[in-house]
Amino acid sequence: MGKRYYCDYCDRSFQDNMHNRKKHLNGVQHHRAKKAWFDHFKDSSAVLDEEQAKKPCRKFMQKGICDYGPNCRFSHMTEQDIFYLRRQVEEEKRRKEGFEDKLFHERSVEDWLSRREKKRKSAPSTKGDLTTEEDSEEDQSDRDVLLQLLSVPNLPPSLLPPPSGGWKVQENAEWG
Repeated sequence: MGKRYYCDYCDRSFQDNMHNRKKHLNGVQHHRAKKAWFDHFKDSSAVLDEEQAKKPCRKFMQKGICDYGPNCRFSHMTEQDIFYLRRQVEEEKRRKEGFEDKLFHERSVEDWLSRREKKRKSAPSTKGDLTTEEDSEEDQSDRDVLLQLLSVPNLPPSLLPPPSGGWKVQENAEWG
């Protein structure tokens, strides 16, 4: 039967030769399917800009259906849909700005590591002392940086923090 070409955008397969592939890739149906696929990944602000630039579709507003469907050059969004989309864009923008501000004000990992090393060096001399408010604030900031590290996907086990309550030690365990 020969090789077959499968198009992910169109969810079709056909005999693979230069003529068939060129005919398919230049076809209107393939271009529409490809556009629909990439439109699916557009962010809300781009969709909002496009919809606001379009005039409303009279047929869709009157009958609730349009013969052209997603290929219509007019907007099928109601005023309420545009309002909710605008609200979503503003919320995403606020969330993004807040995240950037938080990262800007956070200490760097190198800073955290250097403070941790200094704390470890001074730890034996202050073991018997009571903890102060300043120490507890520093411990809290250490945890914040660890939470920042935990947001990294697929973190190696050596960088994961110990479980709450510490590591369980097995007694009478033989090493060797």
